[in-house]
Amino acid sequence: MTQIEFETGGSVWKLLVGVGDTVEEGQTLLILEVMKMEVPYVAPASGTIASIHIAEGESVSEDQLAMEIDS
Repeated sequence: MTQIEFETGGSVWKLLVGVGDTVEEGQTLLILEVMKMEVPYVAPASGTIASIHIAEGESVSEDQLAMEIDS
């Protein structure tokens, strides 16, 4: 299981995947808004989205768990 954690705090602008979706390594999973800049988060590995722990519009903090990918 691969965990995606935030490197910085911000606001979840857009979720691009859902639970059960198959993703490829390098695919954009979500976009975080940080100080009016869009920061994409990409899949570090291919697999299936097992869980999502965030919602669009939610404020998040550094090291918070965003989602998990089952390889």
